[in-house]
Amino acid sequence: MTQGAGPTARQLASMAEDVCRYLLPKGRREGRYWQVGNVSGSPGRSLYVRLAGPRAGKWVDAATGEHGDLLDLIALSQGLSLRDAIREAQILLRLPLTSRADEFTQRDTGTPASCRRLFAVSQPVRGTLAARYLAGRGIVLGRAESALRFHPRCHRRDGPERVSLPALIAAVTDDDGRLTGLHRTWLAPDGGKAPVDSPRRAMGQLVGYAVRFGAAGPVMAAGEGLETTLSLRMAFPRLPAVAALSASHLSAWIFPAALCRLYVACDADAAGRWALAKLLQRGLDAGLEVLPLHPRLDDFNSDLMAFGLAELRDWIASQLAGRDAAAFLLGE
Repeated sequence: MTQGAGPTARQLASMAEDVCRYLLPKGRREGRYWQVGNVSGSPGRSLYVRLAGPRAGKWVDAATGEHGDLLDLIALSQGLSLRDAIREAQILLRLPLTSRADEFTQRDTGTPASCRRLFAVSQPVRGTLAARYLAGRGIVLGRAESALRFHPRCHRRDGPERVSLPALIAAVTDDDGRLTGLHRTWLAPDGGKAPVDSPRRAMGQLVGYAVRFGAAGPVMAAGEGLETTLSLRMAFPRLPAVAALSASHLSAWIFPAALCRLYVACDADAAGRWALAKLLQRGLDAGLEVLPLHPRLDDFNSDLMAFGLAELRDWIASQLAGRDAAAFLLGE
């Protein structure tokens, strides 16, 4: 290893958020991660950098499978050799940066306890602006979707300011139903997404967990986004499903003990293909049957909006095992 690489990488990790804000300014913080499109810093959600804890500074690009530490990221993003990347990093470390990853507070990242408090003071979705937002995506909630709530004045920080906006709240839970995190979608008065930077943000403990719709069982479906998974549930309301909230989290979702066959609602992009490949391998290792469900467009919510519920149901049914199509085709 080039002399100085190890100590420099550790220094970068100790101030991971500052490094990310400088190196990847088009990204955003999501819980304990910095999220961006790729190593070049394009907007997007495929690349995750851990900001706190023993793995601070470690990153993975869900679309390509690339991974490493912040020193590797500097080298890749700027096309540098390792030696030159160390020099660049040492210049960066001398800049007047202020925050440190180990200074993350419960207020910043959201503990499970703070997530439970926010969820408890939120209200059912029916008849709220959140229901209007979902209806605008072609989604009408069934009785079983208790993982979703609405808060009329959900706080968020935009730089030094704290503002309060209405938000759709989604509970992230473990296999036993314990709430570990939340996903918030801030809303505009007309029922669309709020016109703010990053209208979606997560908090709490997310890795391995998901937003759950229906009780875990031997046959389930898993997807990335809330709208994708809820669209699938619109077509097959008896099929238990989870929304992992990103390709990276989907690939790491912890399989319930009762699970035997998993359908993966794939997003039609590189990150979605990567997540499917990871789940196929993990399913093989665990002795599970993992089967893909492919959309006609980019995801099932786009299909629902473009083709309607009946065509979406027929399209998904054609990809289900025959016994499952019959079992889950009936409504609630």
